[in-house]
Amino acid sequence: MGVVDVGAGTGIETEVLVRESSVPVHAVEPCRAMRTPLLARIARLPACSRARVTVHPCPAEETGLRHVADLAVASNVIPCVPPAGRRAIWHAIANALAPGGLLLFDPPPAHPALPGRWSLPPVQVGPDVYRADVTSTPHNGAQRLRFTYRVHREGRVVREEHEDFTPWPTHPAVITREPTSAGLIPVPTPHPDLRAAVLPAWRPEK
Repeated sequence: MGVVDVGAGTGIETEVLVRESSVPVHAVEPCRAMRTPLLARIARLPACSRARVTVHPCPAEETGLRHVADLAVASNVIPCVPPAGRRAIWHAIANALAPGGLLLFDPPPAHPALPGRWSLPPVQVGPDVYRADVTSTPHNGAQRLRFTYRVHREGRVVREEHEDFTPWPTHPAVITREPTSAGLIPVPTPHPDLRAAVLPAWRPEK
């Protein structure tokens, strides 16, 4: 029937959802910086595939979508949304899903990660080497992840940018209670041995 990609970001998942389906895909992404590569990915799709994609440049609760999809995906989104915004997302998804639809999302961590610093693998493009360092620190009861991006050329830094994300640790009982309050009910995990490998799945109550 349709797919809703909540927090489509740069469009990596959106592209997969479009290629692997034949139904309308709603890509929800309020961040302009993220929508630039998202639209670039959509632009390179065949015309018949592009015609099935609608980009919503607003938060999920402002899309007004109602009973348009039987699958909603929220990847790398829920952990980085403050509690009030998270509760609004549950209601928006419940409205967007048709009866019998399915929501998949990755839950936030139950506890803040330990403070620390690590690096992502470097990537070379022409003469430039792109590097990223991540620093994790406590922040107002949550956790701040600061990404520092540097471009190196001939052994010196020629550009540097910073970006912050705030994951909100949340007890699993809260993540169970909130979607239920929005009219979503959990789908049992297929097999206990797969519990750690399967994303939480939820369906509309009606």
